[in-house]
Amino acid sequence: MTTLTSTHRLFLVVLALAAALRVLVMLAYDTAQLYWYDSFTYLDTALRMRPQGAFHPAGYSWFLWLLRPFHSVELVAAVQHTMGLGIATMIYLLLRRRGLPGWAATPAAVPVLFDTGFLRLEHAVLSDLQVIFLTIGAITVLLWRERVAPGAAAAAGLMLALAGLTRTAAVPLIGLGLLFLLVRRTPWRTVAAMAATALVPLVLYAGWYAQHHGRFALSGSDGVALWARTMTFADCAKIRPPEDLAPLCPNTVRLDAASEYVWDPGASLNLLGDRFAHNDRARRFAVAAITAQPLDYLREVAKDTSLAFAWTPIAHPKRVSVPDGAFPTGVWSLPDHPLVAQARAAYDPGIRAQRSVEPFAGLLARYRWPWLLHGGPFFALLLLTGLSGLARLRRPARHEAVDGARAEAAARAGGDALLPWAAAVFLLVAPVAALDFDHRYVLPAIPLACVAAALALNSLRPSLPKAAKSP
Repeated sequence: MTTLTSTHRLFLVVLALAAALRVLVMLAYDTAQLYWYDSFTYLDTALRMRPQGAFHPAGYSWFLWLLRPFHSVELVAAVQHTMGLGIATMIYLLLRRRGLPGWAATPAAVPVLFDTGFLRLEHAVLSDLQVIFLTIGAITVLLWRERVAPGAAAAAGLMLALAGLTRTAAVPLIGLGLLFLLVRRTPWRTVAAMAATALVPLVLYAGWYAQHHGRFALSGSDGVALWARTMTFADCAKIRPPEDLAPLCPNTVRLDAASEYVWDPGASLNLLGDRFAHNDRARRFAVAAITAQPLDYLREVAKDTSLAFAWTPIAHPKRVSVPDGAFPTGVWSLPDHPLVAQARAAYDPGIRAQRSVEPFAGLLARYRWPWLLHGGPFFALLLLTGLSGLARLRRPARHEAVDGARAEAAARAGGDALLPWAAAVFLLVAPVAALDFDHRYVLPAIPLACVAAALALNSLRPSLPKAAKSP
């Protein structure tokens, strides 16, 4: 125990401080944060145990179902705070495993531990934290050893499948994981193990979804979301849609954000009635718009993605995230709606409007995650640093040419960085490409970017001349 403490002293101190901060968050609010309508659709699925027909797959609701016997959304928040500590611990242990010293591995876990964005996600009944936990878990398993064993690949595939069933934007990460194994020339049995444990749950879920909604899919909103994405640039004079798609063309409604077209009653799709009943039709229109105006689509995606790197965070209309990262104080009411009453009756009788609690909330309101580490430029620096691992794959340093083992180790370390880097970039861009930008959607990419940056920097260590290591 003494050896363990001395080896990991710095991280354990940081972890203890982060745990104390989470206790303060629990004391500062009298219940978990419940957002309308996302939190209550998750709870509704957990109570009914049937897939929702619109936006949210059931992965997070299964987690809520497991905790249902305790009848406490506060316990949900407490478990999620523990998961936040677990994410940081996985990052630290992975980096130590890959050869980083404690003083270098600990900073990579710091954003997850202290950034207010993560703390607020942990305290809310939202699916984001589960996606981050599962994704980091899968990356940790895949990078833990030089050669991935079949059991490890199967575990990673299952975690990525669960991440995809929690939020469909994570499904393509399965492809990244399989590509990583193929590039590493992993034995086919290992690749097959990951493919099976990743794809079988998705197929089974799609079959379950089809039983209830008549469509073999993971959700019923992909077409609606992509249609909304095109509303910021679609020009039907260029698209020339067929007669059945023409009613979905932009009308006189002009909104600040693509996602608002999903909900605005005056938007063309909503004038047709139930928006989700026209999901396939909306997808056909969106594909036609993107095909006819590919550069306009890419411009909109690039413009909105760039908001993640802004020096000053950009506020987004009607979003749950707080760009300045502050902990709010006050009272947050709940609507008088059957879903709220049902959750209160069947999941937690104590569900109520959240209130901040003094003096704890006052102390928490003064907490500020260092601004320079919270802003977009720091995130951009992380991504650029992670990308530098590619340089180690392209060519070793000149003085490494005579040391093949060191050059190979550096190249492998640089290659390790590319898996979390690619996953980070995908999780950053995919929500924008499929619907819209939100600062909340940036958070899942940050831990992966931290891992990639740390591994890329570690790949430079073998390239240092031996003489330079001496004082």
